Amino acid sequence: MERELWTALCAMALRFDNRESPARYTDQLICSVYWWAVIHDRPVIWACDASNWPSELVRRRLPSQPTMSRRLRTAAVERLFLAVEQALLTLSIVAPLVLAIDGKPLPVGGPSKDADAAWGRGAGSVAKGYKLHAVWGEASLPVAWSVSPLNVREPRIGVKLVHALPGRGYLLGDSQYDANYLYDAAAAADYQLLAPQQRPGKGLGHRPHSPHRLRGLELLRTSFGRALYRQRLRIERCFAQLTTFVGGLGPLPFWVRRYSRVKLWVHSKLLIHAVHQLKLRERAASC
Repeated sequence: MERELWTALCAMALRFDNRESPARYTDQLICSVYWWAVIHDRPVIWACDASNWPSELVRRRLPSQPTMSRRLRTAAVERLFLAVEQALLTLSIVAPLVLAIDGKPLPVGGPSKDADAAWGRGAGSVAKGYKLHAVWGEASLPVAWSVSPLNVREPRIGVKLVHALPGRGYLLGDSQYDANYLYDAAAAADYQLLAPQQRPGKGLGHRPHSPHRLRGLELLRTSFGRALYRQRLRIERCFAQLTTFVGGLGPLPFWVRRYSRVKLWVHSKLLIHAVHQLKLRERAASC
């Protein structure tokens, strides 16, 4: 399965590679070596060793670990990642009318010396690390996503993500996203945010509230709003699918530290997950 997913992802990257670059190794080759490490949950230096590859896949000298480290930080490789992501999104089913937003903690462990990781709210307890914030629809990839230290509040990242949303419709979040400024940002992007009140049963007090928040809370009291909000459960399914297959996004390994490496690792896992979902749909359609 790992080789099948890797082959499909590399073939897609080949379509967008800048072959006119004077560099010794193409951007597609750099990404291919990195994805070979990520899909097997191994460090980059492992993928730079030809003995860890099937002989038929190694047709030339592999880049060294320092070369990989330098090239993975370049804007050209980032553009290639984004091009593959966009291509996978266009191959997926996208229903922008109803989207859901949530986060997945990516802890690194308390003793870690990672200067970019932070203490914050994890899965049921305080943890140190990062968090993947994502807005999912019906596609195999989030329509918008971001990685941040664990101490950054969800509404702050939500403001950043809603500006990247396509079309218009409803955005469903849990009570952590119940913030006036996020309601206003969602409305500016033509989305009505629906998020339960952080303190249910309490009054709203005397301070002014966004009219979009008041409308959202009122909508959740109606049968239509409750039925609509139940669609938020699909984001739990999306995160589960992202983490429960071979090559999926598991706990961050000890060699994935600092923000740039964490983001690149998560981005690769999202792309691998998208290819995996497309393969599943192809097999289901052929049956």
